[in-house]
Amino acid sequence: MRLAMETETEKIPIVRLIDGARNDIEDLVAKEFPLTLILNNQELVTFLCSPKDLDYLSIGFLYSEGLLDNKDEIKKITVDAQRGVVRVETNEDREMADDLVFKRLITSGCGRGASFYSAADMQNQVKINSEMEISANEVISLVRDFQHHSQMYRTTGGVHSAALCDPQNILVFSEDIGRHNALDKIFGECLLKDISSEGRVVVTSGRISSEMLLKVARRNIPIIISKSAPTDLGVKMADDLGITLLGFVRGKRINVYTNDWRISDNGRH
Repeated sequence: MRLAMETETEKIPIVRLIDGARNDIEDLVAKEFPLTLILNNQELVTFLCSPKDLDYLSIGFLYSEGLLDNKDEIKKITVDAQRGVVRVETNEDREMADDLVFKRLITSGCGRGASFYSAADMQNQVKINSEMEISANEVISLVRDFQHHSQMYRTTGGVHSAALCDPQNILVFSEDIGRHNALDKIFGECLLKDISSEGRVVVTSGRISSEMLLKVARRNIPIIISKSAPTDLGVKMADDLGITLLGFVRGKRINVYTNDWRISDNGRH
């Protein structure tokens, strides 16, 4: 059973000042939840996340990190929300590389997201060869719909969102206090529900840094759209990997940073 939104927020007393006038009120803030992921009895990582869809987050993280290839490998998922632990057992024990902990990368912002990528992982990623196209109007419409999906953001202003889309529709949507977590949640849901992510579009509210870009590339997704900015390494990787990267999509404005041939000005190609 999915946790209701009230379990994702905390009501706290605050003082609000408006034009010097003091008001004692209550406000809703997003909950921050520590979650430890254990793979085959080996503690792997502790996330700081929103207390919702913990199975999707855990499976999506393993999937994104290359520690899980498909749903058939999963033997059992046990979620202990009270203790903040998710245990994942695979049908065959997967030997962890001895240097795995040394490869862990503390990602940029959003609850100190963790990644097990190395420089070699980034260099070995296969280039995306997709002929997928999307119009500028479809981009603007998708982002508008994306913003309307974000109930937790409208309530608290304290979460990120991510979505898997086709050019006209949002297919899978998730929110979390961390932008990496929100992305992993949609990939985890896709894996567990047999929803193909290949040849789709990802929309995110967060900054597109290199590790975000690589998560998308590993799913063979040719287009990523953000309301926010990319980093220089995110742009370089998108260019090298054949991904169309759009940032600062707000209102009718779109910044196309790489591979603009996938974007038409008006209507469909």
